[in-house]
Amino acid sequence: MSYIVSLHHASVLVSDLPRARAFYEGVLGLTPSPKRPPLAYDGAWYEIGEQQVHLIALPSPEAGLVRPAHGGRDRHTALLVRDFDGLRAHLDALGVKYTVSVSGRRALFCRDPDDNALEMIAIDG
Repeated sequence: MSYIVSLHHASVLVSDLPRARAFYEGVLGLTPSPKRPPLAYDGAWYEIGEQQVHLIALPSPEAGLVRPAHGGRDRHTALLVRDFDGLRAHLDALGVKYTVSVSGRRALFCRDPDDNALEMIAIDG
């Protein structure tokens, strides 16, 4: 029997919060959540449907670690996206590097400014 019913949030360590916010808000289009109370440390919360992404401003314990070129071979946070082709064109226009899923699914992997891998999975077919 599993006691787990849902994923609530994923936390992501970022070394430079303004730079990370510029990516998550300016590139990915997320809006900071007004629902979360201030914490004793700096960060930002984003609501994505019923789940959340929590940026935590801390130096990465993995600084200098060589990450795999393809985010699918690294720990990553997977997000469902609508208008996958529009997202891809948006990333191309901004010069955001990504790799496509090797599984054949309509998915791509990019990295935030702290080298955290994000998977974007199409829900539009």
